[in-house]
Amino acid sequence: MQPTPHSAAETFAAFGGTPILVVMGVSGSGKSTVAALLAEQLGWDRQEGDELHPAANVAKMASGQPLTDDDRWPWLDRIAAWIDAHQVAGRPGVVTCSALKREYRTRLARRGVMFVHLAGGRDTIAHRLAERKGHYMPPSLLGSQFQTLEPLDSDEAGIVVDARQSPGAEVAEILERFELTRSTQ
Repeated sequence: MQPTPHSAAETFAAFGGTPILVVMGVSGSGKSTVAALLAEQLGWDRQEGDELHPAANVAKMASGQPLTDDDRWPWLDRIAAWIDAHQVAGRPGVVTCSALKREYRTRLARRGVMFVHLAGGRDTIAHRLAERKGHYMPPSLLGSQFQTLEPLDSDEAGIVVDARQSPGAEVAEILERFELTRSTQ
């Protein structure tokens, strides 16, 4: 079931809290690119979630092994700590995180946190991964990412955006659907 689109009035105001966007999706869906553009356009802080992975996780993925839930919990806790620090400080932000399972999103969910799922077909994402250079996540793990992915449910705070669009079009859609502007807090 597709999550119900929410306006900013129905999301950040209704849910309260300092706005944080969690840009989620499988590896290669464009999270980093879209998050950077969003943060730049909004004037918000940005955190690349991959930078918060423990070294053991990076080594495991680089060797072609998928992460387990036990591998992911410390990483998710680091992302949650970033969210908490920003909300306590009243600083809106954008953070990337695959957030593939609902229980991972539940670990990150707080008042004011909205998920943006960049959803694309396996062929689209596989093509992007094949062209990506210098990332520790090998294309061979894409299957495990899609196998793990649990799309946003209608009762989760967030939206689904078609990742087949250009990054600029994706950002424009996100800004429009959440009614966000540079002055929105």
